[in-house]
Amino acid sequence: MRVKGGFVTRRRHKKVLKLTRGQWDTKHRLFRRANEAMMKSLWYSYRDRRQRRRDLRRLWIARINAAARMNGMNYSRFMHGLKLANVELDRKVLADLAVRDGRAFAQIVELAKQQSA
Repeated sequence: MRVKGGFVTRRRHKKVLKLTRGQWDTKHRLFRRANEAMMKSLWYSYRDRRQRRRDLRRLWIARINAAARMNGMNYSRFMHGLKLANVELDRKVLADLAVRDGRAFAQIVELAKQQSA
């Protein structure tokens, strides 16, 4: 006597088909194609969560560099000065300050200049 999947297989198939709603063509209709699409999309989302962190860090560094140069200092000297001054603001906060509050960022740059000089 052979064992058939029964409701367990149907439940698994329905779970996969539910995850692939909105996919194009047979990727949301046929289980095998849907399963392939689901595996690929889950891998993309895993990979791109890490990619997004990298991209945001690059963006923050570019913004900090631009704002620091407007205040007469480059990025590496600025960050080194902050480290010497024991300023523990991360790049996300520094970039936000650079964009939203130029005066406060300029004060931080002055602090870094004093420490690195």
